Amino acid sequence: MILYTQGNKIKHDVAHFLKVHQYARLIGKLEHLEKREQEILEVAAIVHDIACPMCREKYGNSAGYLQEQEGPALVKDFLKNYSLDKAFIERVAYLVGHHHTYKDVDGLDYQILLEADFLVNGDESNLTKEAIEKMKKNVFKTKTGIELLNHIFEL
Repeated sequence: MILYTQGNKIKHDVAHFLKVHQYARLIGKLEHLEKREQEILEVAAIVHDIACPMCREKYGNSAGYLQEQEGPALVKDFLKNYSLDKAFIERVAYLVGHHHTYKDVDGLDYQILLEADFLVNGDESNLTKEAIEKMKKNVFKTKTGIELLNHIFEL
């Protein structure tokens, strides 16, 4: 992904996906994901914002719904050159296409990706304590994600 985003002048994107990956990896390990689900989660965390540079160029912004709209096709194209099976790639594309959708969460990999992305976004966006508390109440479900949120944001 670092090479893929080479033309992207916004260094924030690389730092962001690396931080999301690390939180996702940590939460997944501590929540005891099975090996394949952990691998899917980690790949999804790395590529979750793959559409941001293109969305900024095409639409003038990288709003979440645009990332969800444009991301899956980019993910499928990006991952086709790796020795990953179709179901693996489809799940990663699905997660990328839903990483700003907080309803109908259909798997622990999806839940953890939401939590990891929010941990990073909450910090990068300097969200208010009230906004963070609302996300904790409405979105966070894993024990590890909640503990991290509490410690990082001093809740």
